[in-house]
Amino acid sequence: MLDFIIRRLIAIIPVLTVVAVFVFLMLRLTPGDPAAVIAGDNATSDQIADIRTKLGLDEPIWTQFVIWISNILQGNFGESFFFKKTVAELIAQRVEPTLALAICTLVIAVTVAVPMGVLAAYRHGSLLDRIVMGFSVLGFSVPVFVIGYCLIYVFAIELGWLPVQGYIRIGVSFWGFLERMILPSITLAVIFVALIARMTRASVLEVLNEDYIRTARAKGLSNRVELMRHALRNAAVPILTVIGLGIAGLIGGAVVTESVYGLPGLGRLTVEAVLSRDFPTIQTVILLFSVVYVVINLLIDISYTLFDPRIRY
Repeated sequence: MLDFIIRRLIAIIPVLTVVAVFVFLMLRLTPGDPAAVIAGDNATSDQIADIRTKLGLDEPIWTQFVIWISNILQGNFGESFFFKKTVAELIAQRVEPTLALAICTLVIAVTVAVPMGVLAAYRHGSLLDRIVMGFSVLGFSVPVFVIGYCLIYVFAIELGWLPVQGYIRIGVSFWGFLERMILPSITLAVIFVALIARMTRASVLEVLNEDYIRTARAKGLSNRVELMRHALRNAAVPILTVIGLGIAGLIGGAVVTESVYGLPGLGRLTVEAVLSRDFPTIQTVILLFSVVYVVINLLIDISYTLFDPRIRY
């Protein structure tokens, strides 16, 4: 197991290198000049050139890349062009709302989707099964921002039950934190509930046709024991795989959701950095998302051994 983990951690290096090269070149080769954005509409060409020199944007691309990588390896993520703060400080200020949104979304998605999928598989062909499948299709089809605006209109504007935007730290007010996280978490969780429920249904339905499930029924085990201890546990590996792969969608959905609900997280920071052509911030945030995605998938792979004793690394 330890050798497997070490090999996977070493494999992160080329992955992050490819991501770093791609992001760096993509930002530099797209139209737009961050120096012109910073200088403003009334700036002269000399002022813009002076800003480019101060930011190091007048250097060759390969020189800029080498300087950036060397600074990253030293733990220096640079200074934001637009916010006039270090990128590390910006991320430290914005990481809490994004982390809270991700955790709440995953908790809602897993606690709702897994029972839905298990019941749909157990009641295969019933009205409940058709409702779950219909919801799965609907959850994939409707964009996140549409779901967000619909929830805002119903629960914040019409009913007035929940605030529309903003964020309160859990240490300041637990109920204030909860009120402002319910709608964003549900908005982002819809697509994950649809994805996980669909995969859970398919995996459990396949397991229910196995011989050991028939043996469990013949022994007179209750439906709960049959479904939870035997069926769901043996179907857990593909379900965990879908949850791990869904982290990519969670990262992308957080950008839209935080913008809709005004959450000051990393997703909204990414949007603001893209609009202002803030190269250091964009590059660092994308690298951070890549590291999180790779590490979470590593943890998902390791967790396979807890559910299936036959899996050994």
